[in-house]
Amino acid sequence: MLDIELIRKKTQLVKERLSKRDKKLPELIDDVLSLDSKRREILVELENLRAERNKRSKEIGLLRKEGKDASEIEEKVREIKEKIDALEEELRKVERGLREKMLWVPNIPHESVPEGESEEDNVEIRKWGEPRKFTFEPRPHWEIGEILGILDFDRGVRLSGSRFTVLRNWGARLERALINFMLDLHRDKGYEEILPPHLVKPDILEGTGQLPKFEEDLYKCERDELYLIPTAEVPLTNLYRGEILSEDDLPIYLTAYTPCYRREAGSHGKDVRGIIRQHQFNKVELVKIVHPDTSYDELEKLTADAEEVLKLLGLPYRVVELCTGDLGFSAAKTYDIEVWFPSQGKYREISSCSNCEDFQARRMNTRFKDSRTGRNRFVHTLNGSGLAVGRTLAAILENYQREDGSVEVPEVLRDYLGVEVIG
Repeated sequence: MLDIELIRKKTQLVKERLSKRDKKLPELIDDVLSLDSKRREILVELENLRAERNKRSKEIGLLRKEGKDASEIEEKVREIKEKIDALEEELRKVERGLREKMLWVPNIPHESVPEGESEEDNVEIRKWGEPRKFTFEPRPHWEIGEILGILDFDRGVRLSGSRFTVLRNWGARLERALINFMLDLHRDKGYEEILPPHLVKPDILEGTGQLPKFEEDLYKCERDELYLIPTAEVPLTNLYRGEILSEDDLPIYLTAYTPCYRREAGSHGKDVRGIIRQHQFNKVELVKIVHPDTSYDELEKLTADAEEVLKLLGLPYRVVELCTGDLGFSAAKTYDIEVWFPSQGKYREISSCSNCEDFQARRMNTRFKDSRTGRNRFVHTLNGSGLAVGRTLAAILENYQREDGSVEVPEVLRDYLGVEVIG
């Protein structure tokens, strides 16, 4: 959530920066300002009425003390009370409407974010590794998985419908090995391992920005008013919701493995084969809760931590900086890490690393006491995949495949699996 003071005092700047995301957003800011102005008008009127009521009440007390008739003033006080009650109800409606509008306003892009309208305008920052030159036509991961009997798409559909897959034997073991490898790596880098709930309350999703904007992409348990998490970012970032941390507590580094659940609304016809886009998938998440002065240094470190997974696995990748039009709702700046898929001849996203600045912290009311000023300030929050496990598995199958259909196991995973080749 943006700071309402910022919107009031730097309206034009806010509009200009948000218009780089979407040309319609300045209209939303006008709606916010209109409701904010109405709210302040009501507050002034309420303050005046309450002051008049207090004054009249004192007059009633004096008249009664003198044994005089106070009925006329008492009637006036009753009228004032009715006006106050009506205005307080109107204020509640206006404040509710203002908050609802504010929840739909995305984060302001950082000034360094390149301008653009879509992923076509994202900027490549760097590449690592050389894509392998095959002496045969590389197969897509779904064909490799079926040849090895480790990806069972038919039974996944039979159990749950489209975009669900059963991993069998070495497929399940490779997935588990990747999860353990990633968690071990991040724990060694100073991240605290967390095992959070997979079901959360609506206000938890509101805190990280999934609600209300992305409700159609979430799985909801109606009877319990709980949602399945779309990413471990949601419970991890909310761990300190409503708390005032000590400055000495910062930075906080958290990592977690969880299944993630997404309806993939709007993805009809995209990645219908394979395990790139599933309704349920595993992911190891990285979250940082940090001092505002260090958050952009922390973003570079977070991205490097996610990249390290691919380097150790020997998977070629590139890093791109998202443009304003492709930036996520809560993010001020994002780097996407894209891994090479030989069968497609292109890089595909496997991690998004974002600095949300104080956008999520304001929604969650997570603050720390600044030692220099003694005042409470909002923390900055960052998140990134470290990594999406299913996509990593798919990339390994494709990049390490052999002509006979077997797959070489990356050296760093051999102790976890106990074999050098699957097949």
